[in-house]
Amino acid sequence: MPRLNENYLNVQDSYLFAEIARRVKSYEEAHPDKAGNVIRLGIGDVTRPLTKSAVDALHKAVDEQASAETFKGYGPEQGYEFVRRAVADYYGRNGVSVDADDVFISDGAKSDTGNITELFAKDNVILVPDPVYPVYVDTNTMDGKKIIYMNGTEENDFLPMPDHSVKADVIYLCSPNNPTGACYSKAQLKEWVDYALANEAVILFDAAYEAFVSGAELPRSIYAVDGAEKCAVEFGSLSKTAGFTGTRFSYTVVPKELAFLSSNGEKMSLRDMWNRRQSTKFNGTPYIIQYAAERVFSEEGMKECMENIAYYMENARVIAETLRKKNIPFTGGVNSPYIWFKCPNGMESWELFDYLLENIQVVGTPGAGFGVNGKNHFRLTSFGTHEKTKEAMERFDRLF
Repeated sequence: MPRLNENYLNVQDSYLFAEIARRVKSYEEAHPDKAGNVIRLGIGDVTRPLTKSAVDALHKAVDEQASAETFKGYGPEQGYEFVRRAVADYYGRNGVSVDADDVFISDGAKSDTGNITELFAKDNVILVPDPVYPVYVDTNTMDGKKIIYMNGTEENDFLPMPDHSVKADVIYLCSPNNPTGACYSKAQLKEWVDYALANEAVILFDAAYEAFVSGAELPRSIYAVDGAEKCAVEFGSLSKTAGFTGTRFSYTVVPKELAFLSSNGEKMSLRDMWNRRQSTKFNGTPYIIQYAAERVFSEEGMKECMENIAYYMENARVIAETLRKKNIPFTGGVNSPYIWFKCPNGMESWELFDYLLENIQVVGTPGAGFGVNGKNHFRLTSFGTHEKTKEAMERFDRLF
């Protein structure tokens, strides 16, 4: 009889969004007359179609796959050089230097932020913010690692800073943050980099929403901070930037400068370890997706993406305006597609979830699903259509 990984017993029975889907389905089955009236502003899935540049590239790549002369089979596990260079050039246009040899192409930042835990021994101390994207916690819990939480609260604008009395080995940061929408300044990230260097720790920096940053003073990459290349891995994604939630493309940057000593004093390169892990367990992102991604990273392709992002940020403005009208405190909605607000009337977040669903058929995300500090907060996304978002907030306005 096999021995199972009993760390799974410590993971919550239901993933946050699975529980949301279950509750919505139960409501729709019990109220079939209102099922068509439900507006979903919960899960962070996009509604705008792929851009013209991406679609044209996909068609061209498919045509190539239809010819023996241009057919592509297995590609390099790290990703084709043409798209890795496109990623590096994209960083360069944003004022950050990244070596294309340090870029790894994958099928989702969610996968990579979870899979990278395999590079770190079980006795490492993991530091994560609360509220937090559940994948950081769940994957480390599954692996039996010790997790310490840093509190994100209204008092610190949901941007926890280093506590020098705490010794951590692996630090998760997400900016712009999911779920709170809060965004670290360059000076704040410099404090985190200094903390990591002083503690010989590594920062796992989730930059999946970097394209939503509009303020020139706010960094879109941790590598905008001096010294970050010696202590940080960065995860990027086209899911929200280019609407690739169903197309699947991400990139992870592991600088060659990142190296740590083994127990026997041997210097080990994190980049080489990640490359070895990927070459064993991953057969690469499809060629047609990488070909389309290269077009997305071009100046013209990114211009099209920013038009879609502007569409979503108009939704964020509508949501924020409604919350201000009701004097409900919130963060996000400026450099982020997420709006994180305090539950009205002293409600807890799952209570508010049911209240909104039952009374106005609007679905959001309970903050409790992101940690203890989210118990009395709620997340809405701006990824709906203008019409649906406006209607949802009109219903919200009438309800409160």
